[in-house]
Amino acid sequence: MIDSQDPNIRYSIDEKVFVIQIHRPEKKNALLPAMYRALGDGLKQADANESINVVLIKGVEDCFTSGNDVSGFVSDAETTDSSDSNERPSAYFMRALADTRKPIVAAVSGLAIGIGTTMLFHCDLIYASEESYLQMPFTRLGVSPEAGSSYLLPRQVGYQRAAELILLGDRFSAEKAQEYGIVTELLPQNKFLDYALEKSHELATLPSQAVQESKRLLKKGTNEALHGTIDSELEVFGKLVESPEAQAIVKAFLDRKKTG
Repeated sequence: MIDSQDPNIRYSIDEKVFVIQIHRPEKKNALLPAMYRALGDGLKQADANESINVVLIKGVEDCFTSGNDVSGFVSDAETTDSSDSNERPSAYFMRALADTRKPIVAAVSGLAIGIGTTMLFHCDLIYASEESYLQMPFTRLGVSPEAGSSYLLPRQVGYQRAAELILLGDRFSAEKAQEYGIVTELLPQNKFLDYALEKSHELATLPSQAVQESKRLLKKGTNEALHGTIDSELEVFGKLVESPEAQAIVKAFLDRKKTG
């Protein structure tokens, strides 16, 4: 029941908490299309399981995720999906994030890059290591933001702060993320995961219907616009990623990795 279709995405159940772990440490947890699909499947399984009250997403001890595997930007691997929906796996995951009724907790350490940051805007509680940092380097790669971040982030942190983070695409510390209200709480590296699990269990013991209805009310008004934003972002992203400028940036990046 809780087997993942991808070896780099692991599912487990800890009492009433469904744990989804990104586990590709040799590639800094960079996400491949099949991993996106498995992440979305995990969220849907957790949402459909009446014995589950909370979802916890985590990476490995020193890395949440470095984002999309950049090699996918110069291949056709991410353009379609083998499922009946014929939906891109990344889009499938983004919509699953937006649609999950149950609270999502994130435990963040090390790198949280690209989708590693934008997925956090869908999470309800985020506990991060003091040593982690975040980044949305989309413009630096010649592309645009995704996962509804162009809609969610300005409403969460204000336009000027969102513009700074998205347009410049610089790395920013977990401390800054907490100051901006992106991260719920910062913990020492050796405590963040235990604390995130403790809070997940605390949340899971509360009346589930009350928690889920409260989440729905908190997000009411947001969800109506979110799917349309994701569609628009994917359309723009798809055009930009095929541009000569973006392809040249990514090719140069991959060439540096080969010779580095």
